[in-house]
Amino acid sequence: MKFRVLQDNLRNTLWERIDEGQLTGLRLAQQTGFKQAHISNFLNRKRGLSLEGMDKVLVVQHLSVLDLLDPNEVNKRASILPPSDDEFQNVLMTGSKIAATQALITSMHVQDILKFKKNFLKKLRPETEGDRRHWERFVIVKIDGQEGTSMQPRLMPGATLLIDRHYNSLKPYRKGEFNMYAVRKDDDCTIRYVETAGNHLILRPNNPSFPVEVMTMDEGKSVGDYLVGRVCHVGMEV
Repeated sequence: MKFRVLQDNLRNTLWERIDEGQLTGLRLAQQTGFKQAHISNFLNRKRGLSLEGMDKVLVVQHLSVLDLLDPNEVNKRASILPPSDDEFQNVLMTGSKIAATQALITSMHVQDILKFKKNFLKKLRPETEGDRRHWERFVIVKIDGQEGTSMQPRLMPGATLLIDRHYNSLKPYRKGEFNMYAVRKDDDCTIRYVETAGNHLILRPNNPSFPVEVMTMDEGKSVGDYLVGRVCHVGMEV
């Protein structure tokens, strides 16, 4: 991708934030230390930014170069999954922090590759809140001793969980049953049942000896921002 295209994508991203009321040209100038006219000229395509200038804008707006790339192109280049012509689909196992925060799982974060029947995965219904189109849908995480113990007897330490990251809604998957979720917490994830009370998330363990946790949702955030995905399959070590 050419540098000019990256600048155009950065402009588009900044204009989206301006249109949504999250940003102004004056605020961006103050954040970066540039003159307001300099920012205005960039936004209105009258001039470009140097590499150093782009770096400043990316840092203050909490963006990375990956945010400026075409997600489909990133997915095509980042994917390490070998093609599968049989009845099985390869699913990547990764760490809980990566599963909670990264839309795409790159090779450096892959711990293992497990196989699931394609028919099984196709039958799983998504229920998405917000835009998850560019998130790799299925990932696998292996839970540690404390996480596994907190959800006993539903889970056990060392269990592998298939997470459907396109199911980040509180809508019950089956009538009368609570969904089990991977929930984003401190840029990692915990496994819990989830309810809401006002702007709070109630995280309930299955093991009554563990405490119920209450998380306050940040302003402007919804439940879907905290739900990494629904636990749709559990594999136990024997």
